[in-house]
Amino acid sequence: MTGRERREREEQGRAGSPPAGSATTVTRPGLCSVTFRRLPAAEVARRAADAGLEAVEWGADVHAPPTEPDTVRAAREASGRYGLTCCSYGSYFRATQGELAEFPAIAQAAVLLGAPRVRVWAGGVGSSAVTPQERSGTVTCLREAARIAADHGLELALEFHSKTLTDTVDSTLRLLDEVGADNLRTYWQPPLDAPDEEALAGLSALVDRVSAVHVFSWWPGNHRLRLADREDLWAGVFDLLNERRVPLDALLEFVPGDDPAVLTREADTLRRVAAHR
Repeated sequence: MTGRERREREEQGRAGSPPAGSATTVTRPGLCSVTFRRLPAAEVARRAADAGLEAVEWGADVHAPPTEPDTVRAAREASGRYGLTCCSYGSYFRATQGELAEFPAIAQAAVLLGAPRVRVWAGGVGSSAVTPQERSGTVTCLREAARIAADHGLELALEFHSKTLTDTVDSTLRLLDEVGADNLRTYWQPPLDAPDEEALAGLSALVDRVSAVHVFSWWPGNHRLRLADREDLWAGVFDLLNERRVPLDALLEFVPGDDPAVLTREADTLRRVAAHR
């Protein structure tokens, strides 16, 4: 069954009146292409569509390098062929002064890809170790990148990640305020080894400024589990996101064993948990 056929069947099943108490999800399920770096873009798109996913974030490292426009076009064509929306461009721009000259090419690649958003990184030093000068430099670089992105009709979103200035919720909120750009938001993902309650409290503080979440189930450390193995966490995540009632993307990333064969299982879990109330 193709992804389109799966979605049509699901829509037919929802054609009647919804049952009392049924949940409505505002999240769009998708896939980060870096999950399957070893597969060609067309194969990534086919598998995502067959799993019933709706969107893809194309990564700049393999599937859509900003210096290879033909490769970028091929990724865009793969999205269209399988009925997927390109929701974002996963860049590895770290917002350091030495990288700023590279950002216009990244923005142009995002436009060529048809992505409305570019994911960027907040430096390469954690918030507790960064010097005031380094932090100021990252702020200045992000502000200029946001200006360039706006000129191209793009949004920016920060990777929420350790060893960057988005390694804590407080530092992320501070950074967003320091940059002060209307088109800059952030991603969210569960911090490594954070208990469910702690992770959910962090998301609750950040949720109004989140444009997408990276969805995975790791515990302990970066040991990859089935998404269902941390279902309580993700049910809580989607309850928070659905209460906000603002559409955003929920993107599967780094499935167990990097195994394409488990994608449908993980996508089924994602949709089920995203509809949790």
